[in-house]
Amino acid sequence: MAASLDDDFESNNQDYYSLLNVRKEATLEELKASYRRLCMLYHPDKHRDPELKRQAEQLFNQVHQAYEVLSDAHSRAIYDIFGKKGLEVEGWEVVERKRTPAEIREEYERLQREREERRLQQRTNPKGTISVGVDATDLFDRYDEDFEEMPGGGFPHIEINKMHISQSIEAPLTNSDTAVLSGSLSTHNGNGGGNINMTIRRVTSAKGTFLPLCNHMFLCSFLTAQCGLQFSPRGLRPSCSLMTARHLDQNTMGYLQWRWGPNSAMTTSLVRDTKSSHFTLALLTAYTLYQYKFQDEDQTKVKGSVKTGWFGTVVEYGAERKISRHSVLSATVSIGVPQGVTLKIKLARASQTYLFPVHLTDQLLPSAVFYATVGPLLVYMAVHRLVIIPYTQAQKEQELELQRKSSATDIAKKKQEAESAVLLMQESVRRIIEAEESKMGLIILNAWYGKFVSDTSQKQEKAKVIDVTVPLQCLVKDSKLILTEASKAGLPGFYDPCVGEEKSLKLLYQFRGVMHQVISADTEPLRIPKQSHRIESES
Repeated sequence: MAASLDDDFESNNQDYYSLLNVRKEATLEELKASYRRLCMLYHPDKHRDPELKRQAEQLFNQVHQAYEVLSDAHSRAIYDIFGKKGLEVEGWEVVERKRTPAEIREEYERLQREREERRLQQRTNPKGTISVGVDATDLFDRYDEDFEEMPGGGFPHIEINKMHISQSIEAPLTNSDTAVLSGSLSTHNGNGGGNINMTIRRVTSAKGTFLPLCNHMFLCSFLTAQCGLQFSPRGLRPSCSLMTARHLDQNTMGYLQWRWGPNSAMTTSLVRDTKSSHFTLALLTAYTLYQYKFQDEDQTKVKGSVKTGWFGTVVEYGAERKISRHSVLSATVSIGVPQGVTLKIKLARASQTYLFPVHLTDQLLPSAVFYATVGPLLVYMAVHRLVIIPYTQAQKEQELELQRKSSATDIAKKKQEAESAVLLMQESVRRIIEAEESKMGLIILNAWYGKFVSDTSQKQEKAKVIDVTVPLQCLVKDSKLILTEASKAGLPGFYDPCVGEEKSLKLLYQFRGVMHQVISADTEPLRIPKQSHRIESES
């Protein structure tokens, strides 16, 4: 959770350090010095023009807010970890102020959990599964002479022989109690049935049980219990289940499950799951499963497994691919004795699952295995090229267009703020230049910030730069200009002309009557003047 939150903060964060032009390790004295200087520059009382006064008030408030956050050790620690939005979370006022960064992160996650718990009151978390079984054994197991005698000629008979639909919803009662209402309908070869279940789930501990023998911070053991009451034509049928599990190592879990009711049983199982394989051993049914997994950069998983038990031996192989942001499509070929050959198509979209098992033959026929393997692959390639690729491209273009519009609006706003800041700097810059000229100090002749195009192979690409001569001259103090490692886009009078692209700062300045030039990366600290920046005059 923390990682996703950090990403959100980075995208919505205003860099207070860059705004004040101080290091992230700046002392309180350095913060005060920068704050006082910017207050003198942007103080509203210095301007009589109503428009300039309004712009000065806006910039003055930004500087004041940045100083208030960074000058307070507690707020600064929160800002350093979570950014500006971390300060907006309710509950910080009751948190002890003497906290380490790790404790602050833990406290923030606790406050986030409390906020999520309040949102649970409006959630039902619906989940559903639809399974449609198709009997296509006539494609491979038919007898030609029988088909010739049937009306319609030799067309194979394909039918839907079973269907299963299940749905569940959740209703949070308290922070630890949840009511679950679920139901299902099933039909197979003309016979069907259904059931409705009501469950109350309670979480007794959010932390679990940590044992002294554990060497890693993961859940070492847990216990779950469930009781049910089924209404049927034969009367009430109670049931109960109890399961305990324990981590044997980082990738291995042991389970012990006891069920009492219509299908009473006791099962002991061992599950080992790694990034490349999955192994399951269940002692009740002598069930063994080994599964090998492979995943590429395109989020395509290739799986192979072997299952063996009293029911026989089944070999399965298939592939799974994420076709959109919320949809995953998979196809699995199951070959077993005496089960035969079955093709399973599965589509998972959000919390809904659609399953289509197609039984091809009761025998191990090479033709059935071939078509079950090649057929879905060819269909997917055709659908992917004709439907999925155009759809995803259209979606990406829409997202990019929205991003461009949002970015253009944001750039226009930042540009207006930067232009307002430059207007407010004019009088101060004039005084600074006069003082520097009187002692042959530092004069910024030209300064450009943004993306420069120098490679001949990129001549067709337009440079995206802005003039920052006035803002930089305004930062000159005692014939020195010091910029920190923070992005220059947050400096007063600056804005980002090319969001998401690499930027640099190009300076042409004069010191003691000698011309100097330097090009600095956006996040590179800069200190001028320097002897190495001097432009050697041609003799």
